[in-house]
Order: sequence, then structure tokens, then C-alpha cells
Amino acid sequence: MEKATFAGGCFWCMVTPFEEQPGIESIVSGYTGGHVDDPTYEQVKTGTTGHYEVVEITFDPTLFAYERLLELYWIQTDPTDDGGQFQDRGSQYAPAIFYHTEEQRVQAEQSRDALEASGRFKQPIVTKILPADTFYPAEEYHQDFHKKNPAHYKEDRKKSGRDAFIEQAW
Repeated sequence: MEKATFAGGCFWCMVTPFEEQPGIESIVSGYTGGHVDDPTYEQVKTGTTGHYEVVEITFDPTLFAYERLLELYWIQTDPTDDGGQFQDRGSQYAPAIFYHTEEQRVQAEQSRDALEASGRFKQPIVTKILPADTFYPAEEYHQDFHKKNPAHYKEDRKKSGRDAFIEQAW
């Protein structure tokens, strides 16, 4: 098993695209990249801890390759917006790929460069590619939020503009 860690705005919306894929063992919402040990959601959402909201995916690369995870990742985000994602604004919601191995770094950079070269976006791709840092799982009520609170999740996702962007841009 390997790990992949992605920041793409609100972590609630970053779970569902990956969860039904073959070889995905688990998806945990959490925080990484900051300077506060064991941060809480209340701390991270202020944007002062340096953490990103992320999903940490444990997967079997023989069943679902990292390259395929990257393909799914890109189409969940606006890779040209480093000020957050959709309605979620601030550095804690900025897009980033956190690599766990040198091979992941190379693959992430290659996929970013290919997206840039594709001409799909008129603005530059600003998604950061960073080394994986300590991962802190989010509070239990954030885990599988879309299953625990489906009405709230669907309303929040619709209001965010994420789905409209995905449909238009991808």
C-alpha cells in the first residue's frame, strides 16, 4: 500500500471522487504542512497554522496507479487559483499535491507540466507540489461527512461552485 495526499479546498469535497475506485483502502480527511502540532479544525480554518485541508489516501498501486489518482485530482480543482478553492478562501484551502516518494514527485511534476502544456487553462497552473509532512487526521465529525450529513454536504457542494466549474472546465 502507498499513500497519496492532496489539498483541493474543503476536504469534504475531496473524498467522494476517490472513494469508489478500485484499490483505494481508505481516505482520511486531515491537515498537513503547518507549524502547529496536532491542530484542530478551529485553528486550521483561521489560516494562521500554515496547514492545508487535505485528504490522505491509502491505495494499492497495482490496482489504481498514482498517475490515475493524479488525473482524478486535477479535475476536482481549479489549478489556477492559489487563493483557495471555490467558496473556500485562504491558504488553508489552496491546491497542493504532497508527494511521499521521489517517484511521486516526478509523476506529479510531469502531470502538472502536461496540464500546463495542454492549453486547457489560460492562466498558469499554480498548484504546489510539496514534500509530504506530518499528517493530522481531522476530527471524527469531518470523516465521511458526505455520508453522515448528506443534505448539508450536497447543499454546501452546490453552493461552492465546484461542480459548475468542473463541468465547464473539464
